[in-house]
Amino acid sequence: MDTAPSATPRGTTAGTPARHRRKVATAAALASAVEWYDYFVFGIAAALVLGHAFFPSGSQVAGVLAAFATFAVGFLARPIGGVIAGQLGDKRGRKPMLVLALTLMGLSTTGIGLLPTYETIGIAAPILLVTLRIVQGIAVGAQWGGAMLMATEYAPEGKRGLYGSLVQLGVPIGVVTANTVFLVAGAAVGDGAFASWGWRLPFFVGILVLVLAWYIHTRVEETPEFRDAERRLAAAEKQAGSARSPLRAILRHHLGTVLLAGGSFAVNTATFYILITGVLDYATRELAMQRTSVLMVSLLVSLTQLALIPAAAALSDRVGRLRIYTLGAAGLLVWAVPMFLLIDTASLWWLAVGTFVTSCFLSIMYGPQAALFAELFSAEMRYTGASLGYQISAVLGGGLAPFLMVLLLEVSGTSLAVSGYIMLLSVVALGSIAVLAKRARRAAAGTAEAGVPAPATRPRPAE
Repeated sequence: MDTAPSATPRGTTAGTPARHRRKVATAAALASAVEWYDYFVFGIAAALVLGHAFFPSGSQVAGVLAAFATFAVGFLARPIGGVIAGQLGDKRGRKPMLVLALTLMGLSTTGIGLLPTYETIGIAAPILLVTLRIVQGIAVGAQWGGAMLMATEYAPEGKRGLYGSLVQLGVPIGVVTANTVFLVAGAAVGDGAFASWGWRLPFFVGILVLVLAWYIHTRVEETPEFRDAERRLAAAEKQAGSARSPLRAILRHHLGTVLLAGGSFAVNTATFYILITGVLDYATRELAMQRTSVLMVSLLVSLTQLALIPAAAALSDRVGRLRIYTLGAAGLLVWAVPMFLLIDTASLWWLAVGTFVTSCFLSIMYGPQAALFAELFSAEMRYTGASLGYQISAVLGGGLAPFLMVLLLEVSGTSLAVSGYIMLLSVVALGSIAVLAKRARRAAAGTAEAGVPAPATRPRPAE
């Protein structure tokens, strides 16, 4: 039987020096940024060159579909990383899983940059590409929960949303960096050389991820909340005489909460990947817009998220997570059609306006999301529960979004079909948020009747 969103007492973070909090938060944010950079580099390359290099075909659309299908495979692998790292992270610690995730991502991304093309080694090329993409998916599935919990579990009282948003900033930082590196590589080597070998250069940045993994392993301590949870878990296991499985507890008692979390966020991941990969392909291939100009718009729009995400998160610390979250989901529902009507003008300025407004609504949702997901589960099962919810949303939304966009455009002949896809996911999100809000109100009423103050970590109802 599922339960309402749970809240747990905070760990012993009061005595932690502010300098140490900032160091941990910075390390978590950097981990997120470099991990997402590596992940987004593949998405941009899939939209620009991977179809031709690894999936030769007589049809340009077929090559793009094959490249985006490989992009989607990474998302299908993300829940695997979330389950493995969540189970171990709830039992062995947040830090070791974060270090492992960074190591896997660094090795797989560098491997893609070194991979021979179809012309060189034949069918082995796409097979190896898919394999390395699966490793990337496992790595990012494991990383988010570890980085998010390192930041939020070290957060001062009343600032969990703001600290969690530092990890969320890894996404726009990764997008900006990935787009910048591709722009620089394209300008430095020219179009012909870029299609031949220049596209590999952005993948070699993955080597730096290994340096960061070493730094976190040697310089960052485990979170106080996990240490408290570890002691409680050891005492419970000793009393029960058997080891406790966080995954089993989540599936048995909190599966509904995991599914609601995933349903609430799928529209965000889908719309985000439509913006950074689907629109890039659509604007350059269908609307004949210049690749460099479209990449520059994507870069500038992502820069605005660096301010919007922490602002939304800080506001959620004051007025409640679900209230801010609902505003973002409702905005995506309303803006889905105008966005593509503006993009279809093939005007760079209207493209910028359409994607910027969409990015604002994405940021409003993304800012408080880390703290919200952390607060849905107790510390003993938080890594598993939050990771599963997030990665389910990634599979349902992000992984298939660029592929479905190309397919919908090909079948329907209109971009409004993509708008309909976003609107459908927005309705699912608003329904999921409404149920989470109802549970939060019911849980708050229950604690009030019992004469117990509502814990500070409980998500406030969306009134």
